[in-house]
Amino acid sequence: MLHGFPEYSGAFFDLIPHLQDDFFCIAPDQRGYGQSWRPAKVADYAPSKLIADAAAVLNHFSPAKPIAAVLGHDWGAAVAYGLAFRHPERFARLMIANGVHPIPFQHALAAGGAQSEASQYIDWLRAEGSEEKLCANDHARLLGLFSDQMDMSWMTAEKRGAYQAAWGDARQLRGMVNWYRASSLKVASPGVPLTAEDLPNLPAEMLRVAMPHLLLWGENDTALLPESYEGLSELCEDLTQRSIAGADHWLLHQKPGEVAEQIRAFLRQA
Repeated sequence: MLHGFPEYSGAFFDLIPHLQDDFFCIAPDQRGYGQSWRPAKVADYAPSKLIADAAAVLNHFSPAKPIAAVLGHDWGAAVAYGLAFRHPERFARLMIANGVHPIPFQHALAAGGAQSEASQYIDWLRAEGSEEKLCANDHARLLGLFSDQMDMSWMTAEKRGAYQAAWGDARQLRGMVNWYRASSLKVASPGVPLTAEDLPNLPAEMLRVAMPHLLLWGENDTALLPESYEGLSELCEDLTQRSIAGADHWLLHQKPGEVAEQIRAFLRQA
């Protein structure tokens, strides 16, 4: 189970109780987050290194045989897709919850439309000094990013305290925003599409998903819009898509029981 920004392994604490009786669930803090290693250099957050971290976790817990599935949410989806591209022999099924494949996402980011507008925060986070701004005033700006047009009724005072402890100070937050700085994805300004020459090389033949793939989507997500996964089916051999009504980007907290039901149904197909 691979979390994204601005979470930590706690992203899955509401979901795991619905699955733990039948599945051995592994939810690490990824590089730069929580109790994990937080190198300061942007180069240490290159996608290849993030994918290698996750592959090492798989090899540690199941060195002799593939595991049942990998689940990625938000930035965790980028690592989960990377595992599917580079290490498909290590797990049987790919599950993504409100996360994106790099090709359709880059297309949406480059178009200058709604997804470009929704993703303007990416360049703000990439700017030097964003970590200081995120931790100022008891993480007020970071909490604002978390809750922008989202249902945060699941965020109890206890959970908020746990998140703030995981975020720490600006030095610790630097690792989190370095994921954005190390990414090659380009974001267009609203109404100003990027040209093909502006975009990173993303060869489709190397970024196909051959294993069975489940995409779960909280319908009310305002950070990642439906256009961010348009064309995904053309890159997958066996794609199942399921919408979660009444949920947004934080569906793992808002609808953990329903998410777990969809996961069980998908894994029963094996």
